[in-house]
Amino acid sequence: MSNILTVDDSMSVRMAIRLALAGAGHAVTEAADGREGLDKASGAKFDMIITDLNMPNMNGLEMIREIRKLPQQVGTPIIFLTTESDEGMKQQAKAAGATGWLVKPFVADALLKVTRKVLGQ
Repeated sequence: MSNILTVDDSMSVRMAIRLALAGAGHAVTEAADGREGLDKASGAKFDMIITDLNMPNMNGLEMIREIRKLPQQVGTPIIFLTTESDEGMKQQAKAAGATGWLVKPFVADALLKVTRKVLGQ
């Protein structure tokens, strides 16, 4: 079982992610914005992090940059799950330390496929 942090300001998106991942046997921790996500990532080791880009308090790019400084999250795959599909934004995300990118609305099967791939399952 993998421990996955999901960060999104939309409760319905967090619920959809949790249902898909928990249904596949993963433990899911939720955060409602980048600041809360960073706090949770600072306090625990995660096997994978899924984050939105556009959020209040701290956006996904800022959060990834800060998470990449945490010793306990070195090498942790981070997937952007966002409505953004702009190539320039993808490059910024990659430069910040994102591992992959999924566009909303997402299909549970696509999320699980990416999850298995980045977790090496």
